[in-house]
Amino acid sequence: MELMKHSITSTLLGASLALAAFSMPAFAAGGGGTDDSATTPTCPKGQVWSSKAKKCVKKTSSAVPDKDRTEYAYTLAKAGRYQEALEMLDTLKDPNTKEALNYRGYATRKLGRTDEGISWYKKSLALDPKYAKVREYLGEAYVIKGQLDLAKDQLMTIKSICGTTCEEYRDLHEAIEKPSKI
Repeated sequence: MELMKHSITSTLLGASLALAAFSMPAFAAGGGGTDDSATTPTCPKGQVWSSKAKKCVKKTSSAVPDKDRTEYAYTLAKAGRYQEALEMLDTLKDPNTKEALNYRGYATRKLGRTDEGISWYKKSLALDPKYAKVREYLGEAYVIKGQLDLAKDQLMTIKSICGTTCEEYRDLHEAIEKPSKI
């Protein structure tokens, strides 16, 4: 009888832990640099992470500022949820920030629309020519298109912005050396 109680208790504990794990928001990997996507949880479709409330809220909530929406779009894109990322960017009051334009470029490029992605990256660069993250992604787009000379130009510009040890330089350098990794 005691063995049976222990078995039932262990089973219930395991089930409780599993349930708790599935009810928590997942955290997206990646991002790096100055982006917060590595620590921003992903929410179910139709919701957005609110840094103020520290929880997932409805995407239509007016309490979520553009900054949170922009970072969350990037989190979705890094999690492979590219179309949802674009839909989140569509909810911005001001979609013309360097980050929003960059992340729109990233999501469209990842959806296979490389030329469209490049056009968004160029709009982001027009706002901030020293934005290393967009230069990295623009360089990766050029690698995809086989335009390694243009990708190397972006790499040299990144080097002038943050040196050879910043993540953006390292990632684009690797993409140029090993294009199959993009």
